Amino acid sequence: MSRVLFTAKRIRDFSCPADKQQAFLWDASSRSVGLGLRATPKGAPAFIFQGRFNGKTIRITIGSPSSWSIPEAQEKAREFQRYIDEGRDPRLVKSEVTKADVAAREAEARGRCTFGEAWAHYMEERKPFWSENSYRDHRTMVQQPGLERKNRKGVQTVAGPLWALVPVRLSELSSSEIELLVKREAGRRATRTRLAVRLLRAFLNWAESQPMYAGVVDASIINAKRLSEVLGKPNAKRDSLEREQLAIWFEKVREVSNPVISAYLQCLILTGARREELASLKWTDIDFRWGRITIGDKVEGSRQVPLTPHVRMLFQSLPRRNEWVFSSEKSASGRITEPSIAHRRVCKAIGVEVTLHGLRRSFSNATEWLEIPAGVTAQIMGHKPTAIAEKHYKQRPIDLLRVHHTNIERWILKQAGIEFGDEQSSSSLRLVSV
Repeated sequence: MSRVLFTAKRIRDFSCPADKQQAFLWDASSRSVGLGLRATPKGAPAFIFQGRFNGKTIRITIGSPSSWSIPEAQEKAREFQRYIDEGRDPRLVKSEVTKADVAAREAEARGRCTFGEAWAHYMEERKPFWSENSYRDHRTMVQQPGLERKNRKGVQTVAGPLWALVPVRLSELSSSEIELLVKREAGRRATRTRLAVRLLRAFLNWAESQPMYAGVVDASIINAKRLSEVLGKPNAKRDSLEREQLAIWFEKVREVSNPVISAYLQCLILTGARREELASLKWTDIDFRWGRITIGDKVEGSRQVPLTPHVRMLFQSLPRRNEWVFSSEKSASGRITEPSIAHRRVCKAIGVEVTLHGLRRSFSNATEWLEIPAGVTAQIMGHKPTAIAEKHYKQRPIDLLRVHHTNIERWILKQAGIEFGDEQSSSSLRLVSV
């Protein structure tokens, strides 16, 4: 193979004849061994190195003459030849260097990644496995303050419990910083802060298992014992309506100016459903013909409960504006989102402190008065079955549940001073003295 001294002009003028697939020009300089220039009819010329390793000819591309000067290409060729002299395959050495370079760049990128960016990635990846409520909890944890709330005109958002961590680099998260955040937030909203710590711990465990965050974050920075001391033990909530309070509660709830919210609050205590299970109810979930409701269940995915007489009447009295049973003309989602505001007014007027979840407890307490079987109560309310028989054998049919559920509804309404002359007719509903 012919050799020439490489010059800028020779390299610039070199090209591949049209009748050949490729052409080579080899450097005759003593400063390089195996350096050549390869050209193809359509491709741009490139410096190459050619040598023999383990008795076979090997060829490695160095780069374009527009990026590599002749002395640089000669030095690279000498480097490749040195690898051969040392018994190392220069192709593998080049591959290892490339991988190391890529790894270094990725590590640098991971080091620049912020908590907010990783949290967004976490939410996107895990969203298919979460309920709507769980996804909303994760979103509000990093909520930006000062934005106008969509469903409450003139009211601005407050910072989520983890908002302060959003701009912090993952690599800079520390136990002390998290503890400082928890101390600051716990004084204002201990319950939400406890939830924030649980979600943060789950996020860090996930991030630690992801290749792109490996080595950047350490899940052990969550010091559970120390944070528990800061947050203190949560007080078990036992709020519920007492038997004697049902009459005044129903009276005030029925006076609520918004009939949708009034019906919603009554349905909460009469069905024992969770607040969001009921708020997200659609008309397609109600079977008026066969008297049953399909409720989205966080335990089993969904469950069917009886459509009792008074609840049927409440549903039939509601306007059908859209797909939602408890619809709202003001809400962006088309359904009610803040029924607790009206309920707090009701509770203040009658001098009790009961949350929306307390209405669910009130339903459970009513079943105790009637000595309803625990398995029936659990199936209606969507609790996890406990005994082996309940888990594997006792799935009561809807008509059997209806017997018990109708008795529960009748008992609650009786305590409230409301009676049914005919259980199947809503027209016979009337108020009676207590």
